[in-house]
Amino acid sequence: MRVAVLGAGYAGLTLARKLERNLPDDADVLVVERTGRHLVQHELHRVVRRPSLADDIAVDLDDVLDRAEVREAEVADVDPDAGTFTLSSGERVDYDYCAVCLGAETAFYDLPGVEEHAAPLKTLDHAERIRADFLDALEAGQAGENENSSARVVVGGAGLSGVQVAGELAAFAREEGARDAVTITLLEQFDSVAPSFPENFQSAVRDQLEARDVEVRTRTAVAAADEEAVELGSGERLAYDQFVWTGGIRGPDALDGERPEVNNTMRLGDGTFVVGDAARVVDADGEPVPASAQAAVREARAVADSIARLVEYDREGGGVFEPRPDRFAFDSPGWLVSVGDGAVAQVGPTVLTGRAARALKTTVGAGYLSSVGAIRNAADLVSEELGYER
Repeated sequence: MRVAVLGAGYAGLTLARKLERNLPDDADVLVVERTGRHLVQHELHRVVRRPSLADDIAVDLDDVLDRAEVREAEVADVDPDAGTFTLSSGERVDYDYCAVCLGAETAFYDLPGVEEHAAPLKTLDHAERIRADFLDALEAGQAGENENSSARVVVGGAGLSGVQVAGELAAFAREEGARDAVTITLLEQFDSVAPSFPENFQSAVRDQLEARDVEVRTRTAVAAADEEAVELGSGERLAYDQFVWTGGIRGPDALDGERPEVNNTMRLGDGTFVVGDAARVVDADGEPVPASAQAAVREARAVADSIARLVEYDREGGGVFEPRPDRFAFDSPGWLVSVGDGAVAQVGPTVLTGRAARALKTTVGAGYLSSVGAIRNAADLVSEELGYER
């Protein structure tokens, strides 16, 4: 019997590790991941300023998986009806059960010129590009090569990723002694930054951004871009030296760019589940589950239990009633976001900033790495974070 896990992000790695513990020895676990590594996505923005962190947040799957077969390959297509997936090489692979954990890609919404001219932030290569472009912009700003005597960086989209990259770039400029040489503008089409989060969290995040001299413009939609400027929905042209886009997500190419809506069991077909950002999950309370690391991890745990019961049922020859998959209900204990060297944390109704929020952010990041078996990475991350404050 083959159980496949496609993708090794938060959902995929959590699910694979739990399957290794819960499935019988004669059940094969296959993990397919394009890079062969797990990337701690919520720390990716840090690499823009601290390239050395790349080694801490990228974890080789062979180091944290015990019995699963890891295949470094790209999934091109998934056919739940046939119980197969196809790799980019053309190879077709059968499975008995499969969890599609391929995450989400950046959505550009067919806005003219945006994909061609903006840098997303989904991979280490993206972080390296943003860093290089920012240093070039700073150099131009310091040399007085711009009309307004300072460089302009535009970040499109003020969800958590956009907040984090804007805050990181502001801290980077200050660290380089070049804060007056650059203007960082964060654009959001909705009424507030972090638009899908509670109001007190939104307010604290905006305060932290503005305290770091990030210009925040809400109710400001991007309509198009060219190599010199971003065109806003109002018709205004906003010149830029660097353009970063974090304005939304779409499904993986293997699902034709779609994020299929699944119910609280995450089941897409008899033997197929879609977990994490690759799906739009509606939980047991009828509420949409936010695309987030904590949701992906908790969904993965529920699906791993469901698959383990289904495998046991099949091995025992089946019966009248197939076991029902777990019904997932999402209740977040809180939210965290980095803003430069600061952070905003919400725990229950309470919003924290300052040292308490930074400590919580470090603890959560290191705790996550420890939970997936990357103990050395967790220790190195804490050392790096503590080094920021010295």
